Amino acid sequence: MLENESGNILDNLLSRMEQYANNLEALVEERTSDYLEEKKKCEELLYQLLPKSVASQLIKGQSVIAETYDQVTIYFSDIVGFTSLSAESTPMQVVDLLNDLYTCFDSIIENFDVYKVETIGDAYMVVSGLPVRNGNLHAREIARMSLALLGQVQDFRIRHRPTTQLKLRIGMHTGPCVAGVVGLKMPRYCLFGDTVNTASRMESNGEALKIHVSPKTKEVLDTFKTFELEYRGKVEMKGKGVMPTYWLLGEKKLQKEEEVEDCLTDEPLIPISSSEPMMTSTTMTSSSSPLSNKYVSSSPTTNNKLANNNISNQIHNNIDNKNCNIIPNSSTPLLTNASRDSLV
Repeated sequence: MLENESGNILDNLLSRMEQYANNLEALVEERTSDYLEEKKKCEELLYQLLPKSVASQLIKGQSVIAETYDQVTIYFSDIVGFTSLSAESTPMQVVDLLNDLYTCFDSIIENFDVYKVETIGDAYMVVSGLPVRNGNLHAREIARMSLALLGQVQDFRIRHRPTTQLKLRIGMHTGPCVAGVVGLKMPRYCLFGDTVNTASRMESNGEALKIHVSPKTKEVLDTFKTFELEYRGKVEMKGKGVMPTYWLLGEKKLQKEEEVEDCLTDEPLIPISSSEPMMTSTTMTSSSSPLSNKYVSSSPTTNNKLANNNISNQIHNNIDNKNCNIIPNSSTPLLTNASRDSLV
């Protein structure tokens, strides 16, 4: 009798201990899952605050040392008349304006090899050439980004003042700088050096809806032989003295596009009946092709060039004017940095 009671008590204790262990294991798994989820959120937030390469070093517990960069291009812009516009608007309207504008800007700069350093009020600061060096492509990336932003801001509409034209003023400069992480609780990736000051002066001495370029930036852009610049004249820069500056007007047609136009004008088009099978690629038979399914070039090389040329126009054709988001076409891939570089 006593042995049975002892056995029952022991079995009961073992059962309760097993149940407790199972509950504890489930609790540990739940807490571990919560921890990993919160860790992921913190890492994502860190990736938004800092460049990816810098954030990865901090996550791994490595120290991030300030680094000197021999040549980068820095972009500054602000809104002309923003102070008076803010005075005539409610604080919530100003917040909505800046949120809409920066959402638009952020969606555009994602298509370029640049890093947004910070936004202070209506000021917008972007850099190319760091933390990952890209040769002399930094000036080209900033120039193309500036042209894209300027073109988009002319179609931008303010919610509470839809008839008001937003006037963006842009300046850029190329030179050396030092970049590093400042702060522990709220780390920030900051740029230091005279290049930052000069880029800011280029912006403040510019004009509305124009892109003000320094001689150093022009020197790098001239190596690409595609950008159109106009001499502005000598401008008095605060703390810099007199400096010759330029306006960036646009970018000429790429050589690939000119070759396609030559092919269109030089080679005859052969009519093809709808009943005959097409001997070209499926790209050329799509309705978005510059040639309809009734005509095709006599040269297969021309057809391939025409198909490639379609891709180069996607960024301009796929911008939603409502929120400025880049919308990829399902039938044609969006340009990547690599494919964009191959067109130069």
